[in-house]
Amino acid sequence: MRDRPAEHCTTKERPGWLTLHARGGSLDEPDVVFTGRRQQHLSCRARTLVDAAEGGGGLAVRLDERHHYEIEVSGTRVRVVARVGSLRTVVAARSVPAGPVVLAVTTRPPTPHGPCTGPDVVSLGIEEPDGTFTELATLDGRYLSTEVAGGFTGRVIGVYAATGTVHFDWFDYEPLDR
Repeated sequence: MRDRPAEHCTTKERPGWLTLHARGGSLDEPDVVFTGRRQQHLSCRARTLVDAAEGGGGLAVRLDERHHYEIEVSGTRVRVVARVGSLRTVVAARSVPAGPVVLAVTTRPPTPHGPCTGPDVVSLGIEEPDGTFTELATLDGRYLSTEVAGGFTGRVIGVYAATGTVHFDWFDYEPLDR
């Protein structure tokens, strides 16, 4: 995040894939291995194909070390984790077949929208082998907003390694509010 040393972030180890070697233990750590892009649209979808057979990591929506949502795979287990201030909890978990898995995050305005709702809702899930999306959790986006959490840089969506070595074949981001 704050630097990109070759020993932690490479495209040479597995040609065509981004390989991340973890340091730190989670997105709560300031030296976590994370690479991402700014969320530029209220409604968007980000996806990645991840192979976490040698570690654990995944896809995250991140404001800072104390405010992030992530969907993480390790071996044959996927889990959604929410960190809001001093609270950190596993929101959902499920088993997946061994091998690479597509993780996805979608943001959309809440329905209905009102004074007690966030700017958006964040859905985290996986794509099944047949291409259908299975949502594991939907979380209020206000806790990842600068209005609630502070800061000024906004959200970043990207991939990270929490433990061991994690390989990412591709990452895509697309606006949904065209």
